[in-house]
This record gives sequence, structure tokens and C-alpha cells, in this order.
Amino acid sequence: MSFGNKSGDNFIKRFICVVVVVLLLVSVLVIYVDPFFHYHEPLKGFPYIVDNQLSQNPGMATRMDYDSCIIGSSMTVNFHTDDFKELMGLNTLKLSYSGAYPKDDYNILSIVFDKNTPARKKNPVKAVFLGLDIPTLTAEPDEIKYELPMYLYDDNPINDVKYLWNKDVLLEYILKPIIQKKGTNLSEVYASWWTEDYYNISYVLHGYEAPEPVEEKMDAELLIPKTKENLDINILPFIKENPDTQFYIFFPPYSILYWNNVLTENHLDATMNQYKFAASELLQYDNVHLFYFQNMEEVITDLNNYADYTHYNPRINRYMTECFASGEHEVKSTDEFEKELEEMRRIIFEFDFEELFSKEY
Repeated sequence: MSFGNKSGDNFIKRFICVVVVVLLLVSVLVIYVDPFFHYHEPLKGFPYIVDNQLSQNPGMATRMDYDSCIIGSSMTVNFHTDDFKELMGLNTLKLSYSGAYPKDDYNILSIVFDKNTPARKKNPVKAVFLGLDIPTLTAEPDEIKYELPMYLYDDNPINDVKYLWNKDVLLEYILKPIIQKKGTNLSEVYASWWTEDYYNISYVLHGYEAPEPVEEKMDAELLIPKTKENLDINILPFIKENPDTQFYIFFPPYSILYWNNVLTENHLDATMNQYKFAASELLQYDNVHLFYFQNMEEVITDLNNYADYTHYNPRINRYMTECFASGEHEVKSTDEFEKELEEMRRIIFEFDFEELFSKEY
């Protein structure tokens, strides 16, 4: 019995030693490659796969070499950062979060402007390109779209085991790129999966469902308090605290179907008032360049430019980048912005929704 116990004890000890050694080797490999850029900048020549916004954005914002960044929801994922280099001479990093709420923007901007990160010690932030989705400004100021892997956002080394001993990290982000020898083109990172064939009126209308009509008109002031709260907490502090950084803030060009939703839900006046308020807050700062792309009539009324009621063809992202460089569609005063909203109203009221929905495509 004594011999058997000793043999069993030795087996357990050897097993534990093997497990410890394997875990140690895996940890060393993960730290060396560091596919989420948690510990160091990318290794030269390694074909990194970058496709996980929640897990990889904080490391990229901390470690990579850039002087400007793209922030926002899926309305920003089809920008090509090479275009910003070509047109504006900027080394731009895309840090989009699909479905981003203002708090998501805050979380990543907090890292972007952290003076203690290696990225900031290399370069100051020259410009931020922020796609501002007005509907999300009514969210709770601390609400985020998806739960974050906080072990990649905090400074606690203990919970890093969730990264170091992560099967997906090992298989999908280290072994897979080694085998495939093909990494992500960072200029196009996070680009939507839609091919050119999806941008057509038939596909858009097939997937479109109008909301239930609302009879009671929304109070024109209803959206303002929460909008102010989100701007004050999640957006404006970065603008105020970084006067040398230029903020290119833009309202994305949703299709005319978005405005059909607004009309059907009976909050056009409230929504227009919300846009007006947000613009008036942002235009108070000299380092803000505000762009209004929503009343580009030929674009938003042609559903062949869209894959659904809000997501537009990547060529429109290229056009918006050209506008950031040239200043076209920039609004410089509240009076100018009110004129843009009036033009938007004209487009909405003159558009024949009945004809659109009566045709077969």
C-alpha cells in the first residue's frame, strides 16, 4: 500500500510539473507574439490577424505608431487609413467599435490620450475622426454596446491569465497566422463583409422593416437632456483637454429609409432639435471641424449606395475623407447648420416614399 501511494504521488507531481511547464511555455509564446498588443508593439514580419475590436483596440491604441485615429460605430469601419495618408499626410489608426455608444468612444479615447502609453510617447495626437451617431446620444452615459474583456483594459497583471492561457488566442491568433502566413491589412481593418453585390436597392428593401407607426408626436425637447449628458461626459472632455488636436466630427449619411423611420415614429422635430443642440455644443470649440453629410441628396435617396438602411458603400467613405481634407460639407456656425437641417427637411418631405415602397425590385 505504501509503495502504491508513493507511485501515485509521484505521478501527480510529474503531471503537475508537466502542466506548469506547458502553461509557462504557452504564456511565453503569447507574450512573445502578443497578438492583442497587450505587452509590446507588433513584431516585425509577423502576419497578425486583427479582427476583434473589443480585444485588440486597447492594445493597438496603446502600442501602435500613429498620429491620428478613427473612432465610432460601424459607420466608420469602411474607411481606409491609406486614404488619410494620401490626402492628409496622417498616420491613422482605425479603432472602431460596431454599434458604439458614447461610452465606448470614451473608453478608447481615454487610452488614445493617455500620456503614459508608448503610443503617446512617440507621437502627439494630431487628429481624431469621430463618426457621431445621434441616436446613440440618448443612451445612458455609462452604457456600452458589448461587455469588454476588462483584463485587456486594466492594469491588473493577475487577470492577464485570461489572455495568456486562452485557447482562441493560441489557435486563432498565433498558430493560424503562422500557418496561413497572411495577416490583416491594417488600412482596411474591421471592414464590413459586404461585397459590392450587396449594395443595391433590392437587397436593402428586402431586409428593411419599417417600425410601427406612432401617433403621438415626441416632445421636441425630450432628447436634449440625455444628449447633453453624453456630450459633457463622454465627448467634450477630450476636446477641451486637447486643444492642439483637431477633431473631425461628422454625422454619417444614413439612407432616406432612416428618415422614414423617424417620420413613422413621429420624432422628426425632436431629432432635428437634437442635431441642432449637439452641433451648437460642438461648434463652441476652435479645434472641432463639424461635417454634415446627411443631406447629400443624390447619395441618400439612391438605395443602390447602401447594404441596409444606414450602411453605405465604402466609396462614400473615400469621398468623406476627401471632404475632411478639402473642407467640403464642413459646417462652421450654428446658422449654417440650421440651413443644412432645413435642406434635410426639404429632402425628406419631397421624397416619394409611397412610390418607393409600391415598386418591385
